[in-house]
Amino acid sequence: MKIVIVGGVAAGMSAAARARRLSEKAEIVVLERSQYVSFANCGLPYHIGGDIKDRDQLLLQTPQTLAENLNLDVRTGHEVISIDRSKQTITIKDLMTGEPYHEAYDKLVLCPGASPIRPKLPGINHPRIFTLRNIEDMDVIKAIVDQGILHAVVVGGGYIGVEMAESLRNRGVAVTLVELADQIMPPLDQEMARDLQYHLEYHSVQLKLGTAAVSFDDENGNVHVTLQDGTILLADIVLLAVGVRPDAHLARQAGITLGPLGGIEVNAHMQTSDPNIYAAGDVVEVMDTITGAQSLIALAGPANRQGRIVAEHILGRKSAYSSTQGTAIVKVFEMTGGVTGASEKLLKSNKLPYHKVYIHPSGHASYYPGSTSMHIKLLFAPGDGKILGAQVVGYDGVDKRIDIFATAIRAGLTVYDLEELELAYAPPYGSAKDPVNMAGFVAANLLKGDVNFWYAEDYPAAMENGLTIDVRSANEFKTWHIPGAINTPLGQLRTQLDSLPKDKPIFLYCRVGFRSYLAYRILVQSGFNQVKTLAGGSKTFCSFHRTPLCTGRPGIPFVAHAEEQLAEQAIAANCS
Repeated sequence: MKIVIVGGVAAGMSAAARARRLSEKAEIVVLERSQYVSFANCGLPYHIGGDIKDRDQLLLQTPQTLAENLNLDVRTGHEVISIDRSKQTITIKDLMTGEPYHEAYDKLVLCPGASPIRPKLPGINHPRIFTLRNIEDMDVIKAIVDQGILHAVVVGGGYIGVEMAESLRNRGVAVTLVELADQIMPPLDQEMARDLQYHLEYHSVQLKLGTAAVSFDDENGNVHVTLQDGTILLADIVLLAVGVRPDAHLARQAGITLGPLGGIEVNAHMQTSDPNIYAAGDVVEVMDTITGAQSLIALAGPANRQGRIVAEHILGRKSAYSSTQGTAIVKVFEMTGGVTGASEKLLKSNKLPYHKVYIHPSGHASYYPGSTSMHIKLLFAPGDGKILGAQVVGYDGVDKRIDIFATAIRAGLTVYDLEELELAYAPPYGSAKDPVNMAGFVAANLLKGDVNFWYAEDYPAAMENGLTIDVRSANEFKTWHIPGAINTPLGQLRTQLDSLPKDKPIFLYCRVGFRSYLAYRILVQSGFNQVKTLAGGSKTFCSFHRTPLCTGRPGIPFVAHAEEQLAEQAIAANCS
């Protein structure tokens, strides 16, 4: 059997390697139009920024090592330009010689990935405007940065845009990040992305949100960037990171069925509408785990698994790909943001019912050095509590928790299951009540009716006819409080019950939601039946309505029995 694979990075090389491990007799040809295969494309920004010093560390394999170890015929600098499905041949252009030639196949695997979007704007072809997709792009950008540039404009606030903003700041370059949406990191909900936004600003990245680049002009070799709002920026270099689209032109020309979003349509075995042609990676449309809808989700993990499934099905196994839940993570200077499953905006757009909770637990035991609080948002079904999505933003232990939530979603677990998870604990790594357990406790309390929340996005409209009570300390209240709130510290609440109205709604809040939850339990057990507590406290409120407490600096960890003392430390340190 002759297997020809188009594309030699994540999905393509996974398919080739797995196919060889399953069959020594198969003839396997890999065609890659760039000069590199099996490179770590997710590491490209970090070599530009200097975190990865040795360029060769990004080159995981070469055609020579692949030939020696796996007996693969890997041809770099070879671009597939057409497919003849009736003859089961492809036409290839040798980019070194310019000569075309033909190659027959028994099974063809399309793994060309996705191409960076380069919008058709005036001046877009300026030589100092780049996209970052491969080693060649990285080399050119790094060479310019190494020359000592002063200003850069990054257009697009997704993963690549944010990572490049950080990398360029680490090189001492002044960076302006332009994003059409009113938030960075679109996979996150807006309030969760705001924590990362504040941290970028803390590191002197200038953000221009809710506007777009509309034209580019040359000025002595540099770039004038004109924005939709009239702002003009001068840059030594511009990086376009406005998204990617499936590189599906070969499939389209060959008459292979595409999905509604422009990616290649495949079945569970990654077969296209032609049973002799498979596709995998960023070029295919997948089913979203939560909504069941067709989606384009460009991630390395799913691409590698899909490539493996392709090889197994070609060689007689019944492997199948189920869905993609979009688990992803990003580093933003000292912070980390992670997401898995559905976001709130996705659930809303698909009209799926949900509940949500916010918590701010510590990454590990607060008394062990180096911990600080994280911001967790958990989305779950109103009836059975099935987990629909999770987002975690913080400094310590974010990756561990988002992976647990991702596993829980894949396993179909509920918030009640989160309460029961037995997770590793030692002071440097976690807490006896892990943040994942805590999210389960709070969510289960909501479903059981032990707590009722009000949410920061409801402010101020939903609170006009009620009483807002801040149960933090007097010093915290003096430093900042929600306008119109009165201060009744938790320790004094039981002595003030007679002065509180039972005939109007009461809205409670504190720093992270723990003290106000205790106040809620006091009030509802004392005959007050119109009580709600702020989900996530003032720290989540800050992500919706910026306050002086939102500095973007690393914060003080939360400890239930010492929240007030730690809040005083945060005030003294001027951090959140």
